[in-house]
Parts: sequence; C-alpha cells; structure tokens
Amino acid sequence: MGKRPSVVAHRGASEVSPEHTLAAYRRAVEAGADGLECDVRLTADGHLVCVHDRRIDRTSNGRGVLSTMRLEELDSFDWGSWKTPWADLDDEADLPDPDLLKVLTLERLLETVRDAGRPLELAIETKHPTRYAGLVERRLIEMLDRFGWAHPKIGSESPVRVMSFSWLSLRRMRALAPGLRTVLLMDRVPLRFRDGSLPTGVSYAGPSLEIVTAHPEFVDRAHKHGHQVHVWTVNTEQDVLDCADIGVDAIISDRPELALKTLAAPRPAASLPTSPSKPTRSPLRRPRRPA
Repeated sequence: MGKRPSVVAHRGASEVSPEHTLAAYRRAVEAGADGLECDVRLTADGHLVCVHDRRIDRTSNGRGVLSTMRLEELDSFDWGSWKTPWADLDDEADLPDPDLLKVLTLERLLETVRDAGRPLELAIETKHPTRYAGLVERRLIEMLDRFGWAHPKIGSESPVRVMSFSWLSLRRMRALAPGLRTVLLMDRVPLRFRDGSLPTGVSYAGPSLEIVTAHPEFVDRAHKHGHQVHVWTVNTEQDVLDCADIGVDAIISDRPELALKTLAAPRPAASLPTSPSKPTRSPLRRPRRPA
C-alpha cells in the first residue's frame, strides 16, 4: 500500500450528526478529516444552501421543494431534530445547539474551511436536474470568487473541487473557471471511459464503492491516464482497507473518524487482503446513487 488516501467527510460527520449541519462539519474538522463534502442547491431568492434532497421533508420539519422557497423560510425550519427524534423527551439533555438546527449556507461552510487553521479541502456537488440549470454554477463561481478560490493563480490550487454526475454541469464549470478541479461522479462507468479516461477537462474520477469493489483494475487504469480516483461512500472498516489496498486517492465517508482510525492502525503484513473481499458485481447493470 502506498500513500494514505485522504478522508473526506460526506455531508460532514453525518453518521453521528445531522447531515449538512455546521455541527456535522465542525465535528469532522475536529476529527482530523482532510476534506469536507457537501451538496448545493439554489433557493428561490438566489442563495446556495447545503442540502442533498430536492424536497426538504427528510432532513427538516418543513415540507416542499427547496427551490421554491426563500432562505428566510428555510431558516425557520429545524434541520437537526430528525436525527435524534426523542431528544426533547430527555429531561437531562443539553439545550439544542443552533449549529445542529439551522440550514447551512455554502458561504458559512466556506468560512469554516477558510478559518480551519490548517489545510482543508472542500468537495462541492452540484445537484441536477434543477429548475435553475446553469444558474447554480454561475452562483457557485461568484461565491468562490469572493474567497479567491474560483480562479487560482498559476502554480497554486484552490482548496475547492466541484463534483457532479452531470457532465454538462462540469462543462459549464470548466467554461466559467477552467483552473478549478472537477470530479465526474459515476454510479456506472460508460463504455468509452472503462479504460480509465475521462471527458476532456475533467480532473478526477468519482466512482461508487460498488464500481471499485467489482472492478479494482479501474483505479490503476484511471491513474495511468493521470486521474485521481475519489470513491463514495465508504463506511465500513473493511471497505476502507480495501480502498486503501487498491490505491484510491480519496475516501468519501459518513464516518470520517472511523476511516482515519482504520487507516492509522498498524496492519500485519500477513493480514493484508490480496483483493477486495466483496463479491464481484457489475455496476453497469446495478447502478446506485448516494443515499
């Protein structure tokens, strides 16, 4: 095994804290995560917020389609209690932490990355399809420009990379900010990219765990084309070890603390698996998107 893969906290430390809340990201930073991951959607009044689903029903006490709501309305909902629904019945529980309850804007998350006190990367996934189409990418570049991260100077690199399942979205990003790194997320590998190549201008491959488990040779093929491989979503100790053994560059996990602990633990040479332990499955016929 070569260099340790970086550990990226998927929606923050979302196994233990409500996803996409400031508390989840702060916990990931405190745990030592190398990077953070978030999804972004555009509100009706033009704000980028960190929310995965098209509707807000699952992760808040509100209902409806996010893109039809203004930020002020979204901010009135509780975005954390769904994770611990019985907490309000505990007489000894601490007072609710505002960082667990408020909708998180991308601007606030960027401030968290900037103020972390150490190098910290941020992987931003644009969600598609959306009623606002290319406006999401334009708003994203405008926000990154405010932090000086949309157009890195020659010889430097932005801490931000943009991910999407949509090649069209990544093309728009390349046109707006050609120096920004991009990741093509894949729940199946198109035939033309099975040799490890990627569309022109895409920096990294973002295959699912199922893909690299069934086809670990894809990692080496991508590396031969000069592309890093960032794998989602890796949540068990064995999957972390398997990903490290096949040489992936980044592990995106709901459990960054577990991933870091697993990678840091000494491993007797005899215990190293010769190949991933999962049964072979073809992701070309069984696609799966992140939960």
